[in-house]
Amino acid sequence: MGVMALGCAMIIAMSSWLNAAALAGSAALEQHLAETVQDYTADLDQAHQNALAAQSLLPDIQRTSERFSRLAEDERQNGALTGTTGAGSVVQLLTQMSAQLDELETGITASRERVTTLFDQGRAHLATMRTLVSAPGAIAPRSDEFSAEVVALSGVITSLEQTSIAPSVKRAADDLSLGFIAPVADGRAADLAERQDQVMQTIRTSVSAQSQVLSQAADEILAREPVAERRFVPLSSAEAVLRYAGDFIPAWAGAISIDLLPAVLVFILTVVHGAIRRQEERMPFAQRITAAELLEALEVQRALSRQGIDVEQALHSAEAEDERGRIDSNITSLDMAAKAPRKGPPA
Repeated sequence: MGVMALGCAMIIAMSSWLNAAALAGSAALEQHLAETVQDYTADLDQAHQNALAAQSLLPDIQRTSERFSRLAEDERQNGALTGTTGAGSVVQLLTQMSAQLDELETGITASRERVTTLFDQGRAHLATMRTLVSAPGAIAPRSDEFSAEVVALSGVITSLEQTSIAPSVKRAADDLSLGFIAPVADGRAADLAERQDQVMQTIRTSVSAQSQVLSQAADEILAREPVAERRFVPLSSAEAVLRYAGDFIPAWAGAISIDLLPAVLVFILTVVHGAIRRQEERMPFAQRITAAELLEALEVQRALSRQGIDVEQALHSAEAEDERGRIDSNITSLDMAAKAPRKGPPA
């Protein structure tokens, strides 16, 4: 009995699953596509933020480059650092540092344009994917086009991850201090050469500090969590209604109702048939006899007539015998002779 109940439950569960897939399969697949769009939107935003993170270093780089350029100009015009005007070794060093920072600024600016282009491409793919989710028509061809858009969007996200300028900033920041080459003091007077050496040493310290700041900022950018690799897995309608069952409770209720409907109908027929049978039992025999039973009774009557038996007399005799039998069964025999004598107490 338990095995039969288990088998019935498994059959109902399987049938309900297939009915739910037929009722809400397309809607479940659209739900799967919509969830995928949300996931890839988050991935695109994260990759875009990671790629643009190095842009936050641009103001510091511009400010440092302008400071070196301004010091070089002041030294050339007024001798603000060494006390001697002219384009000497100090001006040359300051101009060199400003040029290196300008190159780094140019690289960051160029990467921003590349990042913007890739992000626009990614948004275009997302717009197409959203259109496919809500478009009318069969879900199968839309799902195929959606898969193609997912592949293209994944390539854009990967390109954004590789476009980040943070590694280049890290290397450039290290080169500022490690690759620092100070020119030889070209002052003809000994005191001028000494002042130039002191100024160049100060510039070296400033460049080293700025290099350390940029390197730490680049390390923070590189330490950001990269975009996790994601794969789009197409689902069948049966798998979709099972994965997103919580969103399609009415469809599951309808599917289970369809499976239980035959059992309900059988139960109703059983109750009605039982009620009819109980009503027939309270009716006289003449009102509840069927046509087949009437034909059989007529055939028996003709057979008895052919044998010379009076049917009415035989019926009365049978009824009389039944009546005597009921009377005898209701009378208790008081014959004392038939009873065994009672035993007295032992002597």
